[in-house]
Amino acid sequence: MPTDGASFAALGVPAPLVRSLSSRGITAPFPIQSATLPDTLAGRDVLGRGRTGSGKTLAFALPLVARLAALVPSGEPIPGRSAPSHPRGLVLAPTRELATQIAETVTPLAEAAGLRVTTIFGGVKQGRQVEALQRGVDIVVACPGRLEDLMHQKLVHLDAVAVTVLDEADHMADLGFLPGVTRILKATPAGIQRLLFSATLDNGVDKLVRQFLRNPLHHSVDSAASPVAAMVHHVFEVAGTEEKNELVRTLASGTSRRMLFTRTKHQAKKLARQLTASGIPAVELHGNLSQNARERSLDAFASGEVRVMVATDIAARGIHVDDVELVVHVDPPAEHKAYLHRSGRTARAGHGGDVVTVVLPEQRGDFRQLARAAKIHATPARVTATDPRVLTLVGDVAPTVAPDRAPVAASRKPAPQQPKAARSAAAGRQRGGAAGGHRTGDVAAAAPAARSSRSRRGRGAGATARSGSAGGGSRPVYSSTTGEAPAGSGLRGGAEPASRPRGRRRATASGRHA
Repeated sequence: MPTDGASFAALGVPAPLVRSLSSRGITAPFPIQSATLPDTLAGRDVLGRGRTGSGKTLAFALPLVARLAALVPSGEPIPGRSAPSHPRGLVLAPTRELATQIAETVTPLAEAAGLRVTTIFGGVKQGRQVEALQRGVDIVVACPGRLEDLMHQKLVHLDAVAVTVLDEADHMADLGFLPGVTRILKATPAGIQRLLFSATLDNGVDKLVRQFLRNPLHHSVDSAASPVAAMVHHVFEVAGTEEKNELVRTLASGTSRRMLFTRTKHQAKKLARQLTASGIPAVELHGNLSQNARERSLDAFASGEVRVMVATDIAARGIHVDDVELVVHVDPPAEHKAYLHRSGRTARAGHGGDVVTVVLPEQRGDFRQLARAAKIHATPARVTATDPRVLTLVGDVAPTVAPDRAPVAASRKPAPQQPKAARSAAAGRQRGGAAGGHRTGDVAAAAPAARSSRSRRGRGAGATARSGSAGGGSRPVYSSTTGEAPAGSGLRGGAEPASRPRGRRRATASGRHA
């Protein structure tokens, strides 16, 4: 929540940046911002520890821009305009989605100060990223794998970097990125300002702090395991798969934004399409989608065009969408950190939210252990879809939408309608595996509708388990060809199984740059 009357100006934030914040309705700092800004604006190294949704991005974006634009007199002097391919500010993030959202926070501030920003991450062609670097950018927001690729190709040089930021350092450790992060930091000049934000200091993060930060000031505001007062946790037990499917559909039927988490990519895709077919438009977000498809899903969800997102743990960290009122763990995550981070998509920035975990009889024991590890206290309740406790969480029910009138699903663009004979021929080519088969949109691995219906023989719409808190562990899948997932990185817990789209269904994706 905002602090007790402190203002950004009183903390030393320069007037142009204060005006930029005010124009977007941001007038009062949050605790992590109040705690760190006086030190970071003065050029000190800072280790910030805070739960997801606590305001860390703005806490490092403001000093990053202010110092590079020479808007603050304190700290060591920083040279002026960046030369082509020699950025002066570097932010490292573990996932593409987080890098994109960081850039969206930094860019308005940078524009107010006359600076330029770009993003660098894998999963898209590097051409546009290289062009942006060659035009000259001041701040690069990057994922470690693609950045190292460009460094090896001599397309970006870090010898002019004056401020570095590591965001979600603990998650980079979980994904096995710390060796790459270490190499990147060694390529930057010694003695520059370094800011590191992390929920924990385990898995090697403490070694980064000792090796690269100079006498850092420690600021801790709400650890990842801290309970969120505005978050309410519910554990709903159901008798079987059919009861679970009906409960999940009911929970998805409200008028507010809600996120539903599944364990696997297949389950996320299947559930999103089942909801859409039943009149509840939903988008999917998982590792089998191209970058363009991911961005369309996020845009549709953030704009309110679609109010339901079905996701794997790829969306559990680094995704911020305002006013997500309900998080549903359709499948229980494999470990408590993933549970906390999934749940942290709601009750953000001082707002309230509810978290539901759906539990099948065979999942009770595992969920009890997970809840103890996550320090979540919620009494399980046996419910059906019509239980008053469920309907209270649903709130107002949104009108159903015929599937042919639903917004275009972010994961799939419909093909132009063909005559029946043409459709039959196309279906035959698809069954026969012809290389010239029609590809729909830019989905990396979209399953034909026929296969979706056949999947009824497999598992149901998804397993269950829910309850809430903030924080957790996402496991995005990165392309090994772009260096975004080091071999042997040891993805743990609720990780999505690494998979690569099949040959002719792979689609090229173009990046969006700040």
